[in-house]
Amino acid sequence: MANLKELKNRINSVKSTQKITKAMKMVAAAKLRHAEEAARAARPYAERMESMMVSLASGLEGQEGPRLLQGTGSDQKQLIIVATGERGLCGGFNNSIAKAAAAKANSLIAAGKDVQILCVGKKGNNALKRKFGHLIIDLVDLSASKKIGFSDAQPIAQRALAMFDNGEFDVCTIFYAKYISVLTQEVTEQQLIPASIPEKSGDEESEIDYDYEPEEEEILADLLPRNVSVQVYRSLLENAASEQGARMSAMDNATRNAGDMIDKLSLKYNRERQAAITSELIEIISGAEAV
Repeated sequence: MANLKELKNRINSVKSTQKITKAMKMVAAAKLRHAEEAARAARPYAERMESMMVSLASGLEGQEGPRLLQGTGSDQKQLIIVATGERGLCGGFNNSIAKAAAAKANSLIAAGKDVQILCVGKKGNNALKRKFGHLIIDLVDLSASKKIGFSDAQPIAQRALAMFDNGEFDVCTIFYAKYISVLTQEVTEQQLIPASIPEKSGDEESEIDYDYEPEEEEILADLLPRNVSVQVYRSLLENAASEQGARMSAMDNATRNAGDMIDKLSLKYNRERQAAITSELIEIISGAEAV
């Protein structure tokens, strides 16, 4: 009977866990809808700004552009921004970003580069501090923000720009997870400083020549710092959607696993109970026959 009681307690415990994971899945699903809408809404603006920068940069061929575009001429000092979540229970979301950033840091260190790490999110900091604690310069905690806004991204971008102006790094790279779907989040490495300008595409719109007033260099000098803020904001929005998608998927799997465990425990409980009843009946019958 003691074994039956233990099984009953175990079943009740797993049922309680299943209720929690199911509730967390529903909450993640509700948050995902808003986070996904925000991430998708930010993409056209960021892409349009990128296309404008391509057009402006193409007009500077043979000229010396702003430092945020041309860089310092060196890549010795590297700043890595690792954007992860503030909470766990979202599968491999946080670990995959931290793992990609760690691989990048290891390759840079092996090449003799000076590396600094800025963590955005507690989970990334927790994953990296054991091995790279001496390289982490700060942790940006966004746990107080119920909804990611541009005001969350701007201080991160401004700090990176100030460090670049002070000569503290030559190249800045950010790691985040791009939202593809609930089941797919793509770990992305993006160079923020100097601005990574893709090659001009051959479509009709990109071949249009614009006359800018004032000159391209002056516009870029004002646009490039804004672009850093926009790209950081986009990264945080993508991360927020990816985190909720990963959490929804993880909690769905946890709920299913709990259901399977309940079925197995219930089957075992019923077998043990049936065996106990059969044993008692045999004892009663044997006692009656003995009399």
